[in-house]
Amino acid sequence: MTNSHPTDVKDLEIKNHKCFFVGGVKKNIDNKEIAKGTMYVEQFTPKNHKKNLKIIFIHGGGQTGVGFLGTPDGRRGWVHDFLLAGFEVFVVDQPGRGRSGYSSRLYGDYIDRELDIDDCERRFTSMKDLGNWPQAKYHSQWPDKGRRGDKYFEQFLASQVNTMSDRIEIEKMSRIAVAELLDLIGPAFVLGHSQGGPFCWLAGDVRPKKILGLLAIEPNGPPFYNVAYGGHKQSHLKNSKTDKKRTGDKEWYITASEPDRPGGITYLPLTFEPPLRENESLTAELDTCPTKEDLVQCYLQKEPARKLINLQNLPILILSAEASYHAPYDHGTSNFLKQAGVEHDFIRLEDNKIHGNGHMMMLEKNNHQIADFLLEWMQSKI
Repeated sequence: MTNSHPTDVKDLEIKNHKCFFVGGVKKNIDNKEIAKGTMYVEQFTPKNHKKNLKIIFIHGGGQTGVGFLGTPDGRRGWVHDFLLAGFEVFVVDQPGRGRSGYSSRLYGDYIDRELDIDDCERRFTSMKDLGNWPQAKYHSQWPDKGRRGDKYFEQFLASQVNTMSDRIEIEKMSRIAVAELLDLIGPAFVLGHSQGGPFCWLAGDVRPKKILGLLAIEPNGPPFYNVAYGGHKQSHLKNSKTDKKRTGDKEWYITASEPDRPGGITYLPLTFEPPLRENESLTAELDTCPTKEDLVQCYLQKEPARKLINLQNLPILILSAEASYHAPYDHGTSNFLKQAGVEHDFIRLEDNKIHGNGHMMMLEKNNHQIADFLLEWMQSKI
């Protein structure tokens, strides 16, 4: 265990620690009224709370809010970094996940890919040996070898949970719940990781005046079409048995034959200008600008591009890690926002001398170094 960072040794005094629920609608099932879509929120208020500094943490697919509380090797998580910096912190479990509760009758089928040990090793913890994207070779920050039977890998694997397969429904429920949370607590930063990343765009779209800043940590992507890397189980592609290489695909990846995110960076439509008509989706076209050989050729809106008017003028960060499977395509999300008229910061950790991280950077050996970087960025936007 590494204890070199002050966050792991400083005394932390909590003034208030409580939990509550937001969101949800009532559904009648078998003549019984049941609540659907409620979201669990855990609130931490430090004794040194600096007025108006608040942040909401939203986890990704296969995860719960516990991923922000601590690391598999027993150190403190990002929550502690922000509490020590004086932030009031709100950690959620997405609707239908973790302590928010779930029921197959309410939420339908679940994806079990996150529980696949091979997939966890390849995508999250041992990509240097098993990853099949160009940047995987740079991974060095997982606290052990990241393979089954290793102590810290087993802790990580135990934290994995199933995710609803209906991504549109997830976004509908979460949009309602996050908006209600912002209405309740007032202006806050919103940090979303991976599958929770698009909730930043949804929150900024429906509550722009309640946003201090949006931190999208390797948000779900790339725009419109999912990709799979050579040898990867393609269960997340809609037609994995029939998908073939599309124009622009390089040797090491394949793009889905059908678009997965009709809103480009979300499953639900955001507020565009000119507006989308009812049941209308964005039209995608391949970005023909040349990319480096280790980057995915992503898709943008067909010109003339609609503008994301509610996200304009918000402080926005997209953060990408050096060795992550997101590293080849996070630039696509950045280019989508740029085309839609949204100024933002797209930052790769390696360009700031933070090396060796994978997608689960909040759990890795240098997690506090990354938190320090995030806090510095946020301070510049206050």
